[in-house]
Amino acid sequence: MIFRFLVLATLFSSTLVMGGQGRRPIPQVIREADKLPNPADIPPQLTAKRQPADSAQLQRDAQELARLAQLIPSEVEQMRTGRLPKDLDGQLKRVEKLSKQLRREISR
Repeated sequence: MIFRFLVLATLFSSTLVMGGQGRRPIPQVIREADKLPNPADIPPQLTAKRQPADSAQLQRDAQELARLAQLIPSEVEQMRTGRLPKDLDGQLKRVEKLSKQLRREISR
């Protein structure tokens, strides 16, 4: 009985000792990285506060966009009759610029 216990204890202790020898060494880079601070411990950087959107300017831009959008179908119709409106390209660029500005201000 005691013999069995000694054999089992010897096998158990040798398994514990041998288990640590089969591991690969930890690379030095990982050891150094473990010393760095955790990203959660670093305080967030301050960001500049944005100015609130000027509601009067937003309203003016939206009205101009609506006015330009109403003009475009009639000018495209003129193209079907063979006349090319000279400011159609400029109006389309202005529509694009206004829509981008409005989208940027609204998504702030």
